[in-house]
Amino acid sequence: MDLTTTYLGMTLRNPLVMSACQPLSEEISNIKLAEDSGAGAVVLYSLFEEQLLTDAQELHSHTTAGTESFAESLSYFPEPSQYHLGPEGYLKHIQKAKAAVTIPVIASLNGCSIGGWTEFARQIEQAGADALELNIYWIPADMNLSGAQVEQTYMDIIKAVKGAVKIPVSVKLSARFTNIANMAKRLDDCCADGLTLFSRFYQPDIDLDSLEIKPRILLSTPQSLRLPLRWIAILHGRVKASLAASSGIHNAEDVIKMLMAGANVTMLCSALLKHGIGHLRTVERDMARWMEEHEYESVKQMWGSMSQVECPDPGEFERAQYLRAVTTYRPA
Repeated sequence: MDLTTTYLGMTLRNPLVMSACQPLSEEISNIKLAEDSGAGAVVLYSLFEEQLLTDAQELHSHTTAGTESFAESLSYFPEPSQYHLGPEGYLKHIQKAKAAVTIPVIASLNGCSIGGWTEFARQIEQAGADALELNIYWIPADMNLSGAQVEQTYMDIIKAVKGAVKIPVSVKLSARFTNIANMAKRLDDCCADGLTLFSRFYQPDIDLDSLEIKPRILLSTPQSLRLPLRWIAILHGRVKASLAASSGIHNAEDVIKMLMAGANVTMLCSALLKHGIGHLRTVERDMARWMEEHEYESVKQMWGSMSQVECPDPGEFERAQYLRAVTTYRPA
């Protein structure tokens, strides 16, 4: 049984990747456990633009306002006395991770503006990272900012990062574009080596007792995979960039669906937070069992087999799917 796949030009033992998550990848022992449990690669937790542009005290003051609900955070940033995730610590973490495991170690940068912080990508490369995931986490709230300007900012950031490094760079995209297909094509034509679909926006909530804005972190469910499933199926065969499925990957069936849609890899976070990093071993075992029962000899054999370009009715991934769903549903 051949579970190998190719992602960002790298051959991975399987398509199971531990996604960027601070609690999971902050400890080298966890990264080693991920490898031992069968992960094909590991994405480290994100280093944020704010961490590169301000010192720890300024960052603490800035983030206690409750605005930091980023994709990889499960709580507020720690107090300054505990704050050890700065630039130098991140570079050392990459070096330690590379020394501890043989699977690819992918670093992660999280930012939303044009600036000198993108130059840190070069230091990440020098520290030994095999690739870089660029998470452009941005909530455009300026009413005078057009959609075209927002998209151009994405393009400018990826160009700046790609100009600084030679390692592969993947862009973690939001699903909130007017035309996701066009944005993917532009990034693909520009210089992105991979696209991760999608980043999850964590929404704020109001605490009625304290009358404060607070983050409410909700882990993904298997139902969350349907949005990336659709768009990966649409993009497969139409872009050169590697495609990573993120959000809603919880079990072997989820992985297989994404591979059939056209994903090169599937990224797991919530499932590992719920069940532990060792859950990777279960997913890999169940995946191999399903393939054997259904007479698949390799991941390559199933890859993209249910994508839009291979679908007898391509409209099932577009409006026809919506029409069919709403006209055939019957309540219990």
